[in-house]
Amino acid sequence: MTLFGYGKTTQAIAAHYSDARFYDDKVHKPFTDEHGHKVYPASMFDPDYSMLEIPSPGIPPYNAMIQKARHLVSEYDFFPMPYSVWISGTNGKTTTTQMTHHLLRDHGALAGGNIGTPLADLDPQAPIWVLETSSFTLHYTQKASPGIYILLPITPDHISWHGSMQAYEEAKLKPLFTMREGDVAIIPARYANTPTKAHIVPYDNAQDLANYFGFDMNNVNFKGGFLVDALLAMAVDKILFDRIQYEVINAFVLDAHRQEKIVDTQGRTWVNDSKATNIDATLALLQAYSSDEPIHLILGGDDKGVDLSLLFEHLKAYNHIVLYLIGSNEERLAAFSERYRIPYHRMGTMARAIATIDTLHNASSVALLSPAAASLDQFKSYADRGNQFREAVTKLS
Repeated sequence: MTLFGYGKTTQAIAAHYSDARFYDDKVHKPFTDEHGHKVYPASMFDPDYSMLEIPSPGIPPYNAMIQKARHLVSEYDFFPMPYSVWISGTNGKTTTTQMTHHLLRDHGALAGGNIGTPLADLDPQAPIWVLETSSFTLHYTQKASPGIYILLPITPDHISWHGSMQAYEEAKLKPLFTMREGDVAIIPARYANTPTKAHIVPYDNAQDLANYFGFDMNNVNFKGGFLVDALLAMAVDKILFDRIQYEVINAFVLDAHRQEKIVDTQGRTWVNDSKATNIDATLALLQAYSSDEPIHLILGGDDKGVDLSLLFEHLKAYNHIVLYLIGSNEERLAAFSERYRIPYHRMGTMARAIATIDTLHNASSVALLSPAAASLDQFKSYADRGNQFREAVTKLS
């Protein structure tokens, strides 16, 4: 068995197969890991000596190993699955996956996939797998399909990986082509005519979902984008077990780094929205504030090649917003700020941005970390970025 990338997903697979061999672009000299598996530089991969290749999901299709592979399958194709619910989309899929698992836990459901637990570590005897499913995984998946597919709205993301917005959308819609009669796909209405044997439930907003499934939105405590996440999770529960559990969904606790409000010692509001790794997530946060509120917004990181004009078309509607630019796309953000005549400061780092905002922030304004970009250019992860933000803010006096 050949595994591309020496990462969490492939290491979990190798734990079950003694003959597994790794090939990784970051490895320069062959070595044997603590479990006895051989790890080689990517350049040493020879397709003539491989009968099966499984990639780490993040390895792009233009990678040399992928190009040479002759028997490539995804982990979704490789592992036999019990009944599964796949959840994808650009923004909100982690929360929707967690909420769905929360509602189905009493029926023995397990959560995994992109949410953190590789398929190799999930119990194949469990009655239900709830899988957060990335566009990367879907790109490489050819045969596997879910019993229920939840697709959140698709907005520009991972364009550099897929090559185009069209290719990104095609990856997200791919499960529809392998789903069978009796399966259910809940998808944005714009994709309702996509050919599939599954039963389609189209939606544009929370009200559509509430109307179709008979939910009373007044009984659900979540608002904005989180309301849609909650209703999608409730839809899975309704389809599978014909029940509506308002008390259970309202008991769900959101992850840190998602619109997490912090009040400092001076009574000023700061919001840690570090998990906003794309434009759509940042726009979801901004919807909670009026166009006349004074807003200090920290933006920037690895924007993955997306068109930033969508973000700035929305930002220009805010009359008292100031941008604090950080990260690898700082120069691009500055150019857009100039074009759209939005006040900005080039900060370089988040620490400098926080220090500058501290001198201008007051009880009537709000300070937001909602970068609309990935974090790995300056941080270990979005969680590391959020933790550093929270720590810095709590130290202000």
